[in-house]
Amino acid sequence: MGLPDIQNTQDKRGIEIDQVGVSNVRYPLTLPTRDNGEFHTVANLSMTVSLPHYQKGTHMSRFMIALNEQHKHFTPGSVHIVLEEMLELLEAEEAFLSMEFPIFLSRKAPVSGIEGMLDYNCQFKAMHTKDGVHDKLVGVRANVASLCPCSKEISDYGAHNQRSEVTMNVRPSDDEFIWFEDLIDIAEHNASCQLYPILKRPDEKHVTERAYDNPKFVEDIVRDVATDFLSLIDEQRIQWFFVSSNNYESIHNHDAFAKIERGTRGPVLTHRKYAEGEAVI
Repeated sequence: MGLPDIQNTQDKRGIEIDQVGVSNVRYPLTLPTRDNGEFHTVANLSMTVSLPHYQKGTHMSRFMIALNEQHKHFTPGSVHIVLEEMLELLEAEEAFLSMEFPIFLSRKAPVSGIEGMLDYNCQFKAMHTKDGVHDKLVGVRANVASLCPCSKEISDYGAHNQRSEVTMNVRPSDDEFIWFEDLIDIAEHNASCQLYPILKRPDEKHVTERAYDNPKFVEDIVRDVATDFLSLIDEQRIQWFFVSSNNYESIHNHDAFAKIERGTRGPVLTHRKYAEGEAVI
């Protein structure tokens, strides 16, 4: 006896759904690293498709079927396979996958050389359409240190500093590969000082003096990062970028924030008809 398929019944409200699917999926991810190694982590994923106005619902189990076909070696490089499978299994016009995951990198203290692991949050987003439109974004969130130039200038001694969270997303140009580690490097070398997992007293002295000698407003951080990204646009390695910095203030009960977004294409990782300026009725 066949079971009824309610998802495939007609919906008469005439409203197309931009994205519908599954979210908060925790899944093992193998990440290639810049030093020709691999890093095993756990990603938090969402997978969605567009839904035509006449169809009542999507088939949620098919998202997991598409993903689990890659379970032995799921990587950012295999996301396009999952998206193509979603388009086919769900008979969809557009498919989207977004994931966030931690990566741990080894960092040596600047003086003592003591080594430890520091965590960073990475993001990867991609979309495919049935008619061959592809898009992807690569991003990171990295914590760094900043020291206030104004505080340094007006104070007889000392200056207040803060930990800053730098968020970056870039759209690689066609056939260009952007390492997560490259983005992390850009965030760290444009801060007053990078962070370290372990600091002995000589290291703490070095870090404190390094930040003092390299003061940065939140505006300085995003402008310096943007300068590096504009160079990558000139080299045709990326097409678009977004950078923001949120400085967690130490002498205020609020934070300081700045962002810059530039490029020839905005973030179209949304319903494609809206991104292309079409009216959706």
